[in-house]
Amino acid sequence: MKLILINICICFISALSFSQIYEIGGFIGGSNFIGDVGSTTYINPNEPAFGGVIKWNRSRRHAFRASLIYTTLSANDVESNDPRRKLRGYSFSAGALEASLGIEFNFLDFDLHSAVPLTTPYLYTGISILNHPNFYFSSTDLVSEQTKSNTFGIPITLGLKTTLTPHIIVAIEVGARYSFSDSIDGNDPEPDNLKKRMRFGNFNNTDWYMFSGFTLTYTFGRKPCYCDF
Repeated sequence: MKLILINICICFISALSFSQIYEIGGFIGGSNFIGDVGSTTYINPNEPAFGGVIKWNRSRRHAFRASLIYTTLSANDVESNDPRRKLRGYSFSAGALEASLGIEFNFLDFDLHSAVPLTTPYLYTGISILNHPNFYFSSTDLVSEQTKSNTFGIPITLGLKTTLTPHIIVAIEVGARYSFSDSIDGNDPEPDNLKKRMRFGNFNNTDWYMFSGFTLTYTFGRKPCYCDF
C-alpha cells in the first residue's frame, strides 16, 4: 500500500514538474451581424475586430482557449437582399466586447515539440459573453437606452493553423456566435413599456454575429507530460 501511494505521489509531482505548453497572441480580422436588421449573409465582414488569445495545450489533439475581442457590430437594411428591409431603412452601429472560453479540438496531431512543420484544421467551441449597448428604433431613428447588456452565446469556429517557427503559430479562422438574445439589433427593447410598441422582426430567432480573421500566437513552456483528458 505504501509503495502504491509513493508511486502515485511521484507521478503527480512529475506531472506538475512538466508544464503543458502555452500560447499567447492576438486576433485581427472582421465582424458582421446577422439578425433582424441588415444583410443575412453569414460570412460578410464589414467592421474591423481585434483582440487577444491564450491557449493551454493539454494534448496533441485539444487545448483550453480563452479570448477577448473588441469590434463594432453594424448592420444596414440598404445592404439586405430583402426589399422589405430596404424599404424600412433601419441601421445601427454599436461597439461590443466579447469574452469567450472553451476547448479547441485539432483534427490532426499537433505536437508543438515536433521538429517538423505542423498543420491541422481545428474546431473551437465553448461559451461566450458579449457586452453591448441597448437601443431601439423610433420610426427610422435609433434611440439609445443609455444602458448595456451581457448576452451569452455559443461560439462555433472552424480554422486552419500551421507552425511558422518552433515558437510561432499562425491560423486563419471563421467563427459564428449563436447568441441567446434577440435584442442586440434593438428589435426587443428592455423597458416593458416599449416592448409591444417597438418590437419588430422574427421573435422566434435569436441574433448571430461572426468573426473572421487571423490569429498569431507565441508558444512557451517546457515539454508537456500529456494527460488523457
